[in-house]
Amino acid sequence: MALSDEQLIERYQTRNAQVEHADELFRRYSERVALWCWRFAGDRELARDLAQDVLLKAYTHLSSFRSDAKFSTWLYSITRNHCLNHVRARASQPLDASEPIETDLADQQKWDTLAELERQEVAATVRRLVMAELDETETQVMTLHYGEDVPLSSVTRLLRLENPSGAKAFIVSAKRKLAIALRRVQARQARGSK
Repeated sequence: MALSDEQLIERYQTRNAQVEHADELFRRYSERVALWCWRFAGDRELARDLAQDVLLKAYTHLSSFRSDAKFSTWLYSITRNHCLNHVRARASQPLDASEPIETDLADQQKWDTLAELERQEVAATVRRLVMAELDETETQVMTLHYGEDVPLSSVTRLLRLENPSGAKAFIVSAKRKLAIALRRVQARQARGSK
């Protein structure tokens, strides 16, 4: 019979940090953490690096985990904060013009390269708009609800939102801001094509 997350943590904490209990616990969540990181980063290798950082950080703090929340909630909070910190740090760094441009674009996975480039461009535009137009709470709410399919009531609890409408108020505000920003982008593009 498999042990619950809580039982694994208790055994880890009370039995001199036996590694096999922690290993089993993190094995259960490693794929989900990596997927969460991929949704933030949009890059598979970077997502692996971020997930590894998150799991290492959680592992080093596992002995201080308090059971006042579910382990998964605690782990996803660490993941969300680490990814948001990475996105903020990356957005504030200038591009390095000395990096070589990749010239070998072999289509190893047989996907439509043009469609993939368009998808990446749209995703990058959305990320830029989100980072430029939304405040931190709106960004977190949108990412959790639309990126991770977390129900609004859970987002409200996870982020400890105290306003009467909870996460829904932040969704409404974020959509309004993004719609205005998108109209500005489309107007600029229309002027540029004339």
